[in-house]
Amino acid sequence: MNERMISRKQAERIVLDSARQIDVERAGIDEALGRALAQDVASDIDMPPFDKSAMDGYACRRADLKAQLDVIETIPAGKEPTSAIGPGKCAKIMTGAMVPEGADCVIMKEYVEVIDERTVRFVGKDTATNICFLAEDTSVGDVVLRKGELIKPQHIAILASLGCTSPLVYRRPNVGIVATGDELVEPTEKPGASQIRNSNSYQLVAQVRAAGAIPHYYGIAGDNEEAIDSLFKAALAVNDVVLISGGVSVGDYDLVPGVMRRNGVELLFESIAMKPGKPTHFGASASTFCFGLPGNPVSTFVVFELLVRPFLLKMMGHEFIAPNVLMPLNEAIEKRRTKREAWFPVLLTSEGTVKPVEYHGSAHARALPQADGLICLPAGVNRFEAGTIVHVRQI
Repeated sequence: MNERMISRKQAERIVLDSARQIDVERAGIDEALGRALAQDVASDIDMPPFDKSAMDGYACRRADLKAQLDVIETIPAGKEPTSAIGPGKCAKIMTGAMVPEGADCVIMKEYVEVIDERTVRFVGKDTATNICFLAEDTSVGDVVLRKGELIKPQHIAILASLGCTSPLVYRRPNVGIVATGDELVEPTEKPGASQIRNSNSYQLVAQVRAAGAIPHYYGIAGDNEEAIDSLFKAALAVNDVVLISGGVSVGDYDLVPGVMRRNGVELLFESIAMKPGKPTHFGASASTFCFGLPGNPVSTFVVFELLVRPFLLKMMGHEFIAPNVLMPLNEAIEKRRTKREAWFPVLLTSEGTVKPVEYHGSAHARALPQADGLICLPAGVNRFEAGTIVHVRQI
């Protein structure tokens, strides 16, 4: 193995150890989705704030279940009871309403015989309490959400219930995106002879946005140092991270590493023992982190998911754990060379197995929309047999 080529796990360690958390800010609750909390969030109230009925029914004393019960009032949600429940009494109650004093259970209306307008009788054999008790979920002062948690829709509900309408979160990193290559034209153009549309940059814009960061696309630089340097400088000056795709291998027109160095970027690695993604570069200037990504779309996608996404989320204060499932392969998968680990797109079948999708290599972008995840064939291993239990990194 080339001395400059490191393992993917080494690359992960270097990338994540380099990440520095950025500053914090307040975000409105309607803008907090996908952000990471910058402080613990504690409850300012008990939850539930009172004993409340878990269902529609009648609040009564368990000791009176075998007796006819006089209905003394109806308690809708949002209204306080006006009377306590004494022997032989009950109150008709709605889901979420406050349970009156004296009642120790709520009997479901489905198990109640209505004798007349003011009298009912329980006809079931027994009943659960059917009461959500004061503070059984959360007490005042309990830490409900932890610093570093990524805010999902279910967290928004908790923030709203706590009245935390402007949580303190980490700022979203600004990410500059630059494409290189004389062969590239924008998607709005029809490619001429020897040209292709630039798909990498728009894929990266979407991946950056999905990771919770803010993408800024700078366009295509031709395969000359002046053009690459101009766009790279512009992105480097105002972004927290720069992603530049193409021009990072060892060909005559692979000029990106030199441009990065001349702009004060210290390269921390230049090659990873993985396929796709071998020529990936990573480095940092005084204020900006830079990834030099391969030019093929599958390579770019895979490197982003394995390295860039966890890096951006760590900058945002969140320790990313990739979603993985363990499932058996439904057919064998192999590679010819074993020096590098290899990643393959796969789909999850309805039979609970993993099926490799048709995949022609790192330029085969059509393979990715069919895939549910990626599996890794480690270095030193050339084949997984059908039935092998594999880790599927979901995408």
